Amino acid sequence: MADVISLGCRLNIAESESIRAMLGDRDMVVVNSCAVTNEAVRRTRQTIRRARRERPDSQIVVTGCAAQIEPGTFAGMAEVDRVIGNSDKLRPEAWRAADAVTVRDIMAIERTARHLAASFGGHARAFVEIQNGCDHRCTFCAIPYGRGNSRSVPAGAVVERIAGLVDAGHREIVLTGVDLTSYGPDLPGAPTLGGLVERILAEVPKLERLRLSSLDSIEIDDRLFALLTQEPRVMPHVHLSLQAGDDMILKRMKRRHSRAQAVAIVDRLKRARPEIAIGADLIAGFPTESEAMAANTLALIRDCDIVQAHIFPFSPRAGTLAARMPQVPGDVVKARAAALRAEGKKRRDAWLATQRGAAGKLLVERPGDRGHVENFAEVRLTGPKQEIGSIVEVIITGASDGRLIGRPA
Repeated sequence: MADVISLGCRLNIAESESIRAMLGDRDMVVVNSCAVTNEAVRRTRQTIRRARRERPDSQIVVTGCAAQIEPGTFAGMAEVDRVIGNSDKLRPEAWRAADAVTVRDIMAIERTARHLAASFGGHARAFVEIQNGCDHRCTFCAIPYGRGNSRSVPAGAVVERIAGLVDAGHREIVLTGVDLTSYGPDLPGAPTLGGLVERILAEVPKLERLRLSSLDSIEIDDRLFALLTQEPRVMPHVHLSLQAGDDMILKRMKRRHSRAQAVAIVDRLKRARPEIAIGADLIAGFPTESEAMAANTLALIRDCDIVQAHIFPFSPRAGTLAARMPQVPGDVVKARAAALRAEGKKRRDAWLATQRGAAGKLLVERPGDRGHVENFAEVRLTGPKQEIGSIVEVIITGASDGRLIGRPA
């Protein structure tokens, strides 16, 4: 079986399973790369070198966002045999070709590739791509140049794929995409993400748990809001692409929401479904960020009750507008990221402490005694190991090292 190493987002995980199914037993290592930050690109190069040391006789192929954006960089590495861009990585014919570099213009791609993976053998939950690409041009982000313009998977294909995964034994499905809440306008009838979720729930009644990956807060409409807050099969966990908590920085990022709008949507969500856990992406040290602006982002962790904070030190990506803005000194960026992480940990630890005595349903993941409950808190289960992929009713008995401890109910 080909070895596929997936870096970065959940969308990459979904696509990696399709690549693995497509390649079968070829003697090949595929590095499905990430380009969200300079550090992600560095890790991609590091992963390639490690793969060559561990598999000296295997063909090494690099694909993913970093390969799409910087094909020459990876083609020039002595460890790399082939480079295949995002534009081609789900096309079987691209993997049969002999070209050293197969990278087309991603902006010319108008449709998503068909899905190939029948199941996610190594995962308790399954990730389903419903959308790819992004039509927005945030000033810090290079991902549109790696993924192209926004395009959606027809609802019928999504439902068919999820039904197959549920029949294969997956009890939780995660909908993934680059800009998930932009789903639908490019399809006939302009369906919405809320409409898709309704159809999935109606047409796949055996699906027990549905989770959504990162959402753009400004695009949560009333239909999607109702599902997030009223539908028990939609998990009470919302991860928001917030990026900053200062209005001037948000404008310079070309984000489409204000600080007040972010706080308001979280307040609405929590009032309608108090158990919802809020996660968010935040960038530290964006160009021109002052101490006061950084303090506003720090305070957003409290104001939005962010208990699952993903912190990214600003990384200037070549070709983006933000890379040409006045930069914050590197040591200051590092310090602000550390402050955000410390505040995020403080908020998370306080939240975990409130879970003691609560009941939940744990999806058991590898190695059989850990997994996540509905609000996406990680739980270590005491007692006998459980079957991977099972859902176990648990009672939370405590918390340690950023995760909960529980016992079977």
